[in-house]
Amino acid sequence: MDTAEVTTKYPRLGALPDADGTMFRVWSPLAQSLDVVIRGKSHRMSPTERGYLEIHVPKAGDGDLYRIRLNGDHEFPDPASRYQPQGVHGPSEIVDPAGYSWRDDAWMGIPRDDLVFYELHVGTFTPKGTFDGVRSRLDYLKGLGVTAIELMPVADFPGRWNWGYDHASLYAPSRAYGRPDDLRKLVDEAHQIGLAVFLDVIYNHLGPDGAYAAAFAPMFTDKHHTPWGRAINLDDVHSDGVRAFFIDNALTWLREYHIDGLRLDAIHAIVDDSPTHFLAELMAAVEAIPTGPTRMLIAEDSRNLNKVVLPRGEGGFGLTATWTDDFHHQIRNFTAGDVDGYFADFAGTTAADIARTIERGWFYEGQPSRSNGRPRGTETAVVRPSQVVIAIQNHDQIGNRPFGNRLNHDISAAAYRAVSSLLLFAPELPLLFMGQEWAASTPFLFFTDHEEALGRQVSEGRKKEFAEFSGFSADVPDPQDEQSFIRSRLDWAETERDPHARILTLYHDLLSFRRRLPEGASAEAIGTKSLRVRRGAFQLFVAFELLEDVELPAGSVIILNTEEERYAVDGHPPALSGSTMTIHGPAAILVQLETH
Repeated sequence: MDTAEVTTKYPRLGALPDADGTMFRVWSPLAQSLDVVIRGKSHRMSPTERGYLEIHVPKAGDGDLYRIRLNGDHEFPDPASRYQPQGVHGPSEIVDPAGYSWRDDAWMGIPRDDLVFYELHVGTFTPKGTFDGVRSRLDYLKGLGVTAIELMPVADFPGRWNWGYDHASLYAPSRAYGRPDDLRKLVDEAHQIGLAVFLDVIYNHLGPDGAYAAAFAPMFTDKHHTPWGRAINLDDVHSDGVRAFFIDNALTWLREYHIDGLRLDAIHAIVDDSPTHFLAELMAAVEAIPTGPTRMLIAEDSRNLNKVVLPRGEGGFGLTATWTDDFHHQIRNFTAGDVDGYFADFAGTTAADIARTIERGWFYEGQPSRSNGRPRGTETAVVRPSQVVIAIQNHDQIGNRPFGNRLNHDISAAAYRAVSSLLLFAPELPLLFMGQEWAASTPFLFFTDHEEALGRQVSEGRKKEFAEFSGFSADVPDPQDEQSFIRSRLDWAETERDPHARILTLYHDLLSFRRRLPEGASAEAIGTKSLRVRRGAFQLFVAFELLEDVELPAGSVIILNTEEERYAVDGHPPALSGSTMTIHGPAAILVQLETH
């Protein structure tokens, strides 16, 4: 797909300023009439083709507020509004993206193999809770050693705060975080210091309040259903326009904000029986962007499907990489004993199981699920490690726990240091969740700010959704309670005091060391709860038990152990005796073969 084909197939939507005024374009194939209402005047839009309506309004420009009147009756925000200054139910504002002067012309992005993600929620990452707040911490993130910031969804939502997955205005950065140029400035300055910026987007459902795109067009289908109800219409009548709407949305984030890549939420719920799957079409359109670095698409998918990253010519979607859950779920079961819900598939995880996942990218490659006996997953021989994103924590796996508890709240400090080392030594692309690098004491709860009736439904629905998980029957924090949001803010003072400061030092050192590692790894179990991972001249021993008489490779030296004083207040370093060591687990020991 070339640039001209993209321009024709996916017309730009919304308010598009130019030198003489603003072109307004809306896709609404069933509308009897559409009018732009601006400065007290109404301007009738003209139908063009394929259900698009548009009008050029002279002298309308940056900063003007407007609404779209549907069928001469109700007035709504623009479904492709670039900014909602009064909230998702208010008027839309014309924003000229050309008004920002970019300074990142030389930016060529971060190669996929070098990506280390840092996932953050803009509203709780800093006390300000804004794009400017994130920008103030860019030097910290660069110094930490991550290479890419991954922003949880920023598309505007109802209320004062939200996780982001109740998105209503899909094109508009939330006014809770700042203005559109504040996001542009964040991305621009990240690029200045060598950090990529990825953005989480949701194309599997629309939020329950204020998502007015559904008022203008047949956005849903009865052919398929998802956990949120009727599926997005990707393969039914008028689906071409729905597909174009979401593809234009993706291209807008990438082009107007210079975002390096998108994380696609829960693609198992993007249901499409078309000859060309929506995700393959989306990837082709993204690849046709003519300027800037190579843009990337990373899918969240728990199914272990290799077709997500297989080239389109081989029947795949051709996406850059895929989030996988197996490593996280194994670590939670192995260290904290989780067995509820989907963790049942990982009950009884062994060191050998974890070693297999590190070597292959995910564990289930078609073998029967331990919970239901049905085959799960596809084989990984065709998947490179850098096409798989792994984590020991992320927003879902913390926030979807009853009390928002992090892994470091549920296991010992020594075990946490050990699994952190394993994550950052593994050949897959690691993802850190904000505060993980200092074992933050703050929870990350689920929080919303819906109107009262919807808020009650959300709170009750959440308890039903996680009924299989212990703890949700108790008196869990109410997502609608303001304290759920406030308690989720990071406490940055912790980075200056022990034990958090020493964990932070460990993450600094591990991330610095990671840059020296070759691609790929071999792994094996040693003992009953320990394993060894090899990457070139380096070996990582990870023990969760007393491990005696461990034979060190000939001519090797210990270059890092998680129990030394700089990382642990009360550590228990390994005991050396000639060419053997005794590890008083939990601990991780990094060994390098001497080179001459």
